[in-house]
Amino acid sequence: MNLHGALLLAILATSLVTGLVVFCLKEEHHRLRTWLNLLGAGLKLVLVAALLAGISDGGSYQFRWTIAPGIEFALGGDANAVFFVTLSSVLWFLTTIYAVGYLEGAPHRSRFFGFFGLCVSATTGLALSANLVTFLIFYELLTVSTYPLVVHRGTVKAVRAGTVYLAYTLGGGAVLLLAVAWLQSIVGPVDFTERGALAGVAASHRDELQIIFLLFIAGLGVKAGLVPLHGWLPKAMVAPAPVSALLHAVAVVKAGAFGVVRLVYDVYGVATAEQLGVLNPLAWLAAFTIVYGSVRALFQDELKKRLAYSTISQVAYIILGTAIFGPLATVGGIVHLVHQGIMKITLFFGAGNYAETLGIHRVSEMNGVGRRMPWTTAAFTIGALGMIGLPPLAGYVSKWYLQQGAAQAGDEWVALVLGASSLLNAAYFLPILYRAYFRPPPEKWPAEHRFGKWETHWMLLLPMLVTAALVILAGVFAESPFSPLAWAKLIMGREYEP
Repeated sequence: MNLHGALLLAILATSLVTGLVVFCLKEEHHRLRTWLNLLGAGLKLVLVAALLAGISDGGSYQFRWTIAPGIEFALGGDANAVFFVTLSSVLWFLTTIYAVGYLEGAPHRSRFFGFFGLCVSATTGLALSANLVTFLIFYELLTVSTYPLVVHRGTVKAVRAGTVYLAYTLGGGAVLLLAVAWLQSIVGPVDFTERGALAGVAASHRDELQIIFLLFIAGLGVKAGLVPLHGWLPKAMVAPAPVSALLHAVAVVKAGAFGVVRLVYDVYGVATAEQLGVLNPLAWLAAFTIVYGSVRALFQDELKKRLAYSTISQVAYIILGTAIFGPLATVGGIVHLVHQGIMKITLFFGAGNYAETLGIHRVSEMNGVGRRMPWTTAAFTIGALGMIGLPPLAGYVSKWYLQQGAAQAGDEWVALVLGASSLLNAAYFLPILYRAYFRPPPEKWPAEHRFGKWETHWMLLLPMLVTAALVILAGVFAESPFSPLAWAKLIMGREYEP
């Protein structure tokens, strides 16, 4: 094993070792647990930065270990992997800070942070997977490690939500296993390859590959929240706010969307997928999910459920961009992996701040909250306006590239979907902001806690201000050489070059 392979294992090990060690700590070891979590998250950031620099300089990163004849555990550091693992490492660090403040004084913190570390490890492994078998292993480990986080509170409602979550995700995993086994029975072991690994067999196995593609979308679509496989997502909002933020911004939901990107570009190849006729139905499914999620969000009074249906809609932008046959649209979909992540985590941090500080859980309870918690509400506003697509925020960049790419590909109907979605986004976010800023506050909040001169605990406020700043920076400096957009263009340039 060379140093490049060791770096990949080290990136994976930072959160894994942290989680396993934290499991062994007693509840009263609060300070040690906090420093271990922050050390692990910080070390992962440093190692990912080294990987990012190496890939930028043209380095090649791989680790392979033969499990059985024809079955390899394989990690790789291609551009797609680095894009997703950078997002997960940055947001893990910020969410760790947030979770420490959120769970201060709560029971079972060692158990929580132990599974938290395992969840991030599974997401990291999934991002770095270099073949289908390794991806499948981490895809299922992600299900197992997130279930205890969903049911962490131990209430009847939490256990019921966890049962629904398991039923959906294990079912999706079984379908994904069938798809992987069937595909490999035709072509043998499948590595993720630029421009796809199936170009040479598409003509002779057309019908089988179409059915297998459908199975892949069914298996991945559960975690991605594609309609009608989304039912677990609103119910899982019973989980603590840091879990909700992690599920929606970087872990489970993004794993499904990232899997679809891998499927189209690195397994089938976008040109082969287009020849098989599977992209257009996928685009229509994503478009329906975008509109459906936005419409359902309109009618949710519970704040986290409104954000959950918003996630169903917004993550489908990634899949829509992937399914449109053209580089500009795909750039819009790929960059939305990051843009949606930083916007949505900002919104869930805000929801957690309102709940922990004032006992607010519903939109109808948010009258005048902007006066009591101005910094939290300002950051929440940035996240919401970014989701609507207001320039120059990150969400505007994603939507602009999706729109231009659809026009380039001759799919003018996408403009109607994006326009309707933006109007619906405004319809369910602007009333929240109106209540927060222009309605008079109540005489008494549902359950108010004071934090001295701070509007809330500083560990709850600081990560949210950082992610809100990232929403602005990702939009304002979108054309800079080091922006998420620039990296998305690099990925797509490789995919579409002759």
